[in-house]
Amino acid sequence: MDEIVIKITPQERDLLLESYVFNPTLIQRLKIAEIKGKHIIVKYSPQELEELAEFIAGKTNHAEDKKIEIKWDRLYNKLADVLDDL
Repeated sequence: MDEIVIKITPQERDLLLESYVFNPTLIQRLKIAEIKGKHIIVKYSPQELEELAEFIAGKTNHAEDKKIEIKWDRLYNKLADVLDDL
């Protein structure tokens, strides 16, 4: 399957860059992603997107700060919606 295009905010990208340490390929894509208007455009394979969503789900479930939990949850829901449409 082709790569999936994801639109995230700069704040969501920063949240991921500060926290994600498992797959350097996924981080590199965040670093070189195209900026269009107020969004960052990132392309992932379905498998990479699932890996990222699983990581985010874990961060959401273990967040100690409610504000951070909400940010993780919002990002997870965005990715889950894309994955549900596959």
